[in-house]
Amino acid sequence: MDNKSNPLSGMLQEAMGKVREMVDANTIVGQPIQAEGMTLIPISKVSFGFGGGGAEYGGQSKPADARQNLGGGIGSGVKITPVAFLVLKEGTVRVLPVAVPAVGTMDRIVEMVPDLVDKVANMLKKEESPQEEF
Repeated sequence: MDNKSNPLSGMLQEAMGKVREMVDANTIVGQPIQAEGMTLIPISKVSFGFGGGGAEYGGQSKPADARQNLGGGIGSGVKITPVAFLVLKEGTVRVLPVAVPAVGTMDRIVEMVPDLVDKVANMLKKEESPQEEF
C-alpha cells in the first residue's frame, strides 16, 4: 500500500523518521568531554512511544477520491533521562551516577563492574611484580 492510497501510513512513517532523528547512538552515549585531565562520557536512558488512529467517515457509497472521507492522527513522544557519567582518569574508569541509586540487584551489579575490574587488575599487577626475599 503506498502513501497516496493510505495517508495514515505516510503520517506514521514521518513520525518514526522524526523519532529516529532524535534518538541515535550519540543520544544514549554522548560525546566525550575533556576536563582537567579526565574524560567524561555522558550516559542517558531514552524512552519513546507512539499512538495514533484513524477512521473513514461518510455514507456507504465510496466516492472517487476516498481520501476525502478519512480522518486520523499520529503522535509520538521521547523522554531522555541522564543516568551517569563514565569518568576516565589516569587509566581508571569510574561510574558517577546522576540518577536515583540502583534499587535492583542487576542495577547494583552493573554499577560495581568498573570497580571490580580495577581491583582484579591491581591484584594481577601485584602477582606479576617480583617479591623480595628475606
